[in-house]
Amino acid sequence: MLEVLLDNKDGKVWDISGIVTDVNWKTNRLGQPGSLNFALIKGAKHYQSKDFKYANGDIVRVKYKDHNMFYGYIFNIESSLDENVKILAYDQLRYLKNSDMYTFSNVTATEIIQKIASDYSLQTGRLDDSGYRIPSMVEDGTSLIDVIDKAIVYTLWHTNQHFVLFDDFGSLSLRNVEDMLVDFYIGDWSLLYDFKSTVSIDSDTYNQIKLYKDDQETGERKLYKAEDSVNIAKWGMLQLYQSVDEDKNEAQIGELLDQLSTLKNRETKTMKVEAIGDIRVRAGCYVPIVIEQYGINQPFLVNECQHRIDGAGHTMSLELKVI
Repeated sequence: MLEVLLDNKDGKVWDISGIVTDVNWKTNRLGQPGSLNFALIKGAKHYQSKDFKYANGDIVRVKYKDHNMFYGYIFNIESSLDENVKILAYDQLRYLKNSDMYTFSNVTATEIIQKIASDYSLQTGRLDDSGYRIPSMVEDGTSLIDVIDKAIVYTLWHTNQHFVLFDDFGSLSLRNVEDMLVDFYIGDWSLLYDFKSTVSIDSDTYNQIKLYKDDQETGERKLYKAEDSVNIAKWGMLQLYQSVDEDKNEAQIGELLDQLSTLKNRETKTMKVEAIGDIRVRAGCYVPIVIEQYGINQPFLVNECQHRIDGAGHTMSLELKVI
C-alpha cells in the first residue's frame, strides 16, 4: 500500500517501506516546498546490513495505493536513544529557496520558471502558459520561489486567473487551478469528520486601493484611487497602497484598479477540514465541499494540505479558501 524507496545515489536503492512509520506529507500553495517527515525504525532488517545507509541529499520516492506521492531529497536527520530516526525531506521546490538577482522584461510567469529552472538545473514537467506578459521585474537578493510567486500574483491581478507551482513527483509543474478540480467531494457522508469556517476582513481585504506611478524624469508621483464608500462605512477604511510600472498608461492602470477591487474588496472565506485521507488532494487543487446543515455546497481552493499515514490509517488536514 505504502511504498518508500531510498536512493543513495550510488546505484543502490533500498525498499524501506517496512521500516517507515509516522509519514507526514505537507504541501502549500505559495512560498513553500512540499515536505515529507517520517521515522525509520532502528533495529529492523535493513539495519542488519553493513551496506544500509542514509544521508542528506539521498533521494526519497513515495507511492501510496499506486499513486505517485512524493519525490524529494533528505535535508535533515535526527537521531536519539529511542527506537526511531526522524527524517525530513523536501521536494524540488526547496532549491528555489536560493536567492539571486534577475531582471525580466516582457515575460510570462511560465517563461520565468523556465529560465530559473534552466539556470539551476531543475527538472520541469507540464508548464501551462500563464498568458500575461509582465512588463518588467527587477529582483536582487530575492529567493527564487518569491520571484516566481510574485510573477504568479501579477498574473492573477491582470487576468483573474489562479496558477499554482508545485513539484509533480520530481518535475516542476505550473497549472491553472481551474484544471485541478478533484472528481469527488468532501462533506456529508464523504470523508469529513470535522471542520471550522471563518469569514474575515483581517488579512487580505481592502476597500480603498491607491496605486502610484513615479516619473523618473520629473520626480513627480501620480496617484490613482478606487474606493467603496459603502464598505468603508461598514468596515472602516482598509487601504492597499502600491506602485505600478512607469510604462503603464491611464487605461491600463484603471483596468488594474478594477481588477484589484474585484479581488480584494470582499470578505475572505476560509475553512479548515479534517477528513479521511485521499492522496489525490494537494495544495493548489479545487475540492468541492458539501455540508448541507451550514448551506455549504461549492468548490474551495486548497491553500495547505497535510497527509498523515501510519499503518493502515490515513487522514488529512486541509486549509481551504473561496476564490
